[in-house]
Order: sequence, then structure tokens, then C-alpha cells
Amino acid sequence: MTKGGKLIIFSAPSGSGKTTIVKYLLEQPELNLAFSVSATSRPRRGKEKHGENYYFMSISEFKRHIKEGDFLEWEEVYRDNFYGTLKSEVERLWAEGKNVIFDIDVVGGLRIKKKFPEQTLAVFVKPPSVDELKIRLKKRSTESEDKINMRVAKASVELATAPQFDKIIKNYDLDTALKEAHKLVAEYVGAKVSDVKDE
Repeated sequence: MTKGGKLIIFSAPSGSGKTTIVKYLLEQPELNLAFSVSATSRPRRGKEKHGENYYFMSISEFKRHIKEGDFLEWEEVYRDNFYGTLKSEVERLWAEGKNVIFDIDVVGGLRIKKKFPEQTLAVFVKPPSVDELKIRLKKRSTESEDKINMRVAKASVELATAPQFDKIIKNYDLDTALKEAHKLVAEYVGAKVSDVKDE
């Protein structure tokens, strides 16, 4: 892969608010960010769109891409539920002159950091507690109780990886977390941000 712009990774247990933070950062033009759309073998949820939320693939299609070495990183997050980052996606965004931002599982995030240590900022978003995480996941009402319990069990393992990231943002209060993330990324990409002040 040719080396391009910077890579910014946001990883966290499901329900920590990382997606909200990433969406907010993408709306800040001075950061020059583009979102890396992940590939997945899981079915679409609700109004999700192919190529916008994820690149949806069948399990056999996903496995073919693994075999052909098309992924920068991939993982079987749950049984037959694969997620991965296509090399072509990152190269496409770099070709547009963008810094690439990821909303990605902790394992995938750390793998990318390992491959591109010089140009990656890896940020871990920490929820107030595992109990709070469970409340947030229940409020979404998109998944069964079993699925929520699986995510909560996984969260405890994921929280243990936080020290391996460059920075940890505690999402106890969303506004504070957004400001902190904005400041962090702006400094990393060298953007001049007049409205990002220390609280």
C-alpha cells in the first residue's frame, strides 16, 4: 500500500458513543477527514445502506477477499460475523488527499496502528461503566437481550485494551468528549481551530 495521509482510529466497546464522536468530527471541514467504510458479513440493520454504512458481503464473499489479501485488517467479531477494512477503501480516500478516520473494533484498530505506527492516532472511547453501557445498548432497541449480553461481556475484555491506545477519551459527558476529540484530532492533523478551547 502506498502511504498517504494520516489515519485516525476511534475504537470502543459497542454503545460507548464512538460513532457519535466520529460523525461530529467528519462535520468539521478544517480536519479534512473522510470516513473509512468497513466491510461486514452481518445483515443490514434498519435503514443501513451499502457503501455508506458498510460494504455488505456474504460470508463466502468476505472469505474470498481474505484469501486474496484485500484487507488491511479483518476479524471474526462474533461467529460468522466478519468485519474488515479494505485496502482499496483507504487508498481511495488517500488519493482524494484526505485524512482517514475509522470507527472500528479495538482489535482492528490496534492492528492498523501496528501496520502504520508513524501515521496513526489511535483513540479509545471509554464509557462511564459497563452498567451504563448496557443501559445505552438497551435504549437502542436494535438487538435481542442475548446479543446485548454478548456485547457487554465483550466490553469488559475490550476495556482492558485501553492502555494500548495513544489517547483515552472518557465519554461521561458527550459535549466534553466531543470537544476533547476535536482538539485532539485538530492537533494531530495540524489544523488551525480557533473555536477549540480548553475547558
